[in-house]
Amino acid sequence: MTVLIPVRNEAGNIAPLVAEIEAALTGVVEFEILYVNDGSTDGTVEEILALAGTRPHLRLLNLDVNAGKAEALRAGARAARGELITLMDGDGQNDPAYVPQLLAAHDAAGAPVLVMAQRLGRKDTAFKRWQSRLANGVRKRMLGDATRDAGCGFALLPRAVFLALPQFDGLHRFLPALVKREGLGVVFVDVRDRPRQAGVSKYGFFDRLWVGIDDMLGVMWLIRRRKRVPGAREMT
Repeated sequence: MTVLIPVRNEAGNIAPLVAEIEAALTGVVEFEILYVNDGSTDGTVEEILALAGTRPHLRLLNLDVNAGKAEALRAGARAARGELITLMDGDGQNDPAYVPQLLAAHDAAGAPVLVMAQRLGRKDTAFKRWQSRLANGVRKRMLGDATRDAGCGFALLPRAVFLALPQFDGLHRFLPALVKREGLGVVFVDVRDRPRQAGVSKYGFFDRLWVGIDDMLGVMWLIRRRKRVPGAREMT
């Protein structure tokens, strides 16, 4: 398994999160931790490299410029060595202790699925929780993706499935709808949210409102235009 973590200016959050991932997964599954640095200007890179010097399972992929979360995830998925990838945010709000539950839910499905975390006890401001409820309600109604928390960055799925999805900026906000578009299943696991320990959020309301609407309309178009290929067998 590859634990894939895109980061931008998360100095102070690196070492605690790495320690928690190691505690949660050691002896449970063979794993690597792959950080993708998306244009950090603080000490994020130095912190990761210092830890990687003593941990062969910790890797760093560095993007030349700030390309955005979706591009960082795609670059990381291409470089990942695991057949399964666990997507996590780098701010520490996703608790690695839940990763074994995500893995168990995937294995229990008996088929390739997306296992999507849904947060309980959100630690964001009241305004941010309100905007998330509004966005998730509209998305659920328009896309039929059955999730109440599509903005959660904590998920597990096969690497091949992720790389087969339509790639665009904002992809990570529509994983359930896009996976369902491919005819695959989505399983939800409730997780407890945690407060950010260091740094500040990189996202705001007004700077992504219109692009989010535009992305949703694009995903609706992708869903409508999807054609199912009938079963085929080789003739001899």
